Amino acid sequence: MDKPYAGGCACGAIRYSIPGEPVFSNHCQCRDCQRDSGSGHGSYATFARAGVTVTGEAKHWDMVGDSGNVKTRSFCPQCGLPVYMTFAAMPDIFTIRAASLDEPARYKPQVVTYAARGYGWDHLDPSLPKFAGMPPARDPAR
Repeated sequence: MDKPYAGGCACGAIRYSIPGEPVFSNHCQCRDCQRDSGSGHGSYATFARAGVTVTGEAKHWDMVGDSGNVKTRSFCPQCGLPVYMTFAAMPDIFTIRAASLDEPARYKPQVVTYAARGYGWDHLDPSLPKFAGMPPARDPAR
């Protein structure tokens, strides 16, 4: 079995452990992620929720994304660090902030989402595919 992805907040009050590999990893340049990160983008890794363990009590903030669906941002009430997100319309996935990983070098972005909202000063890897919004959903049968 591969080594789980582990991480948490800055003060250690919230910890997670995730088996398996990410199903999607992205830099998101939407305005919500810019505000949440305090920078030009947020960096995320999304996993299947099965087997994910979280310890500690996070504070939650619900917001409505461009899709009209509710996403819940979870952060530490002690140190304030944003740690993970869940999505009401996709309860089987769990998304973590790449910077919350114990080993952030394991994060390998695949795409840039909401590139239409990016800024010239936010230089991301030019070899990554860029999508104006979210990429089209992949057909799992392919």
